[in-house]
This record gives sequence, C-alpha cells and structure tokens, in this order.
Amino acid sequence: MASPDVRLAGSADRTVIAAMLARAFADDPATSFIFPDPAERARRLPRMFALLFDEDAHGMRLVTASGEAAALWRAPGRNHTGILDMLLQAWPMWRIFGGALGRALAVSNAIDANFPPGEYWYLHIAGCDPAAQGRGLGGAVIRAALDRVAGSGLPAYLETATPRNLGFYRGLGFEITGEWDVPRGGPHFWSMLRPA
Repeated sequence: MASPDVRLAGSADRTVIAAMLARAFADDPATSFIFPDPAERARRLPRMFALLFDEDAHGMRLVTASGEAAALWRAPGRNHTGILDMLLQAWPMWRIFGGALGRALAVSNAIDANFPPGEYWYLHIAGCDPAAQGRGLGGAVIRAALDRVAGSGLPAYLETATPRNLGFYRGLGFEITGEWDVPRGGPHFWSMLRPA
C-alpha cells in the first residue's frame, strides 16, 4: 500500500482539521469529561479544536492530502500555555467552554502537571476521521512528524486517555512513562515518551 501524502497544514486547513478532530474525539474520555452531553460536545468541539489549531502555529501541524488525519505538535519549550496567552484567550475560551470551563481547566492543569522535564517535541493532538480509520492515515501523519524531528536529537512526548491508543503509539516507538488521573473525577491518562 502506498504511503499517503502528508503536508504541512496552514490557516486554510483550520476549519477542515477542526471539524475532523471533533469527529475523531467525539467519544474521547477527556472531551466526554469536559462536555458530558453528546449534543453539546458535538457543537463545541469544532470551536475548541480551531482554537488549539491556532495555538499550535509555532509548532508543526501536519495533515493528509484530503484532511482525513492530522497531528498538531508543539515545539520544544512551548508545551505549556503561558499566563499571558491564557488571558488573551479568556473570552474565546469562555465562548467555547461556557459552564464546562472548570472541567477543561482541570484537564489542562493535570496535563501541565505531568509534563516530563527537559526539552522534547510534544504531540499535542492527533486524530483521524472515524470514516477513514484503518487506512494508515493517522500513523502516516505521526511518522511524517517523527521523521522531521529525528534530526533535532530530542525525544517526543504525548499523553492519551484512550486505552486502545497504547498499542498504536507503542508501534510508533513510544513507551509508557507514567499514569495519572485528572482530579474531580476526570479521566485516567497515560504519559508516553519516544526516545530521541
């Protein structure tokens, strides 16, 4: 099977990628915790992923040719969202999360608290449209990024709250380095690191 075309994503891809990620994360444990109501989740996730797409502009955003899969990476040293960035995003965040803002911050704070020390590339978000799964597209966007960062001499890090993702990421060279729970009844996460 031929390797799918993967390219850097630009601002013109924002809406397509945000909508695809919303479908990919429709039943994700973290997004289900943030937005327990499925209808509200479906309505709010595209806006949430559009905001995250913008936040990752300083990293690496990769997408398959037709937008079926994407991966948003944060560059070394840029994994945390700073206080100034949070303040600048306060109104958009309120519009996206509304009454779910407390749960969203609980997830965000738990993720921040479990970042490993040192420099690394951070796989912030990766997803594949459910209608396109099983075709190797998700793996292709992640492998394309790993090929790009190989010369940096730095490891790659991610976290997942989806148990079925563990084998997928192990197949890409990541290993579990920790497990933790989001407070206030939030989901269980696994931290995974791929050596340089």
